[in-house]
Amino acid sequence: MSVRPLLLSLCLSVCAVLPAHADGEVQKLITAADKARLDKYGETRKAALDEAKAGDPAEAKQLDALLAKPLVAFSDKDLTGNWKCRTIKAGGLSPLVIYGWFKCKVSDDGSGWRLEKVSGSQRTKGRFFDDGEKRAIYLGSFTVNEDPAKPYGSGPQSDQVGYAFRNSASEWRIEFPAPYYESKLDIMEFKR
Repeated sequence: MSVRPLLLSLCLSVCAVLPAHADGEVQKLITAADKARLDKYGETRKAALDEAKAGDPAEAKQLDALLAKPLVAFSDKDLTGNWKCRTIKAGGLSPLVIYGWFKCKVSDDGSGWRLEKVSGSQRTKGRFFDDGEKRAIYLGSFTVNEDPAKPYGSGPQSDQVGYAFRNSASEWRIEFPAPYYESKLDIMEFKR
């Protein structure tokens, strides 16, 4: 075996086991506080889901069913269009709260997907960044009612960060670790 194919084989082997990293743009935009929230995502998620088990058994069953669904890649699907969406709050003030369905919209402005929750009293507006084949990072702004969304980076009361996961062509979710208000983990579920 010549040196060039050996080096290529070695490089591919090493690259295959390296973790996926978010693209450089998100690393320039994300606040230190939100980076810390993502760094503690696993720990925060576990604590929130442990607390959620003490909630209403029927709601806990819905949450378990959602989280048990296998993850699929984002790369082969376009998320643009209208979605129904709901928020699930786990841990914190209440063990578990599942809200009703509202309206959300995903658009693509040429630089990537953008999300806007367009109905309900608690809203979000932001964009997604690649973070591997089966996960994306969401940076957004939390607003209430018709208040205009502040730009991401305006402060902890409005800044949102989360990981997005896709379950099928018609289902996906964003998990927000340690949101500023009420819970330990917010999960925004999307369906068509």
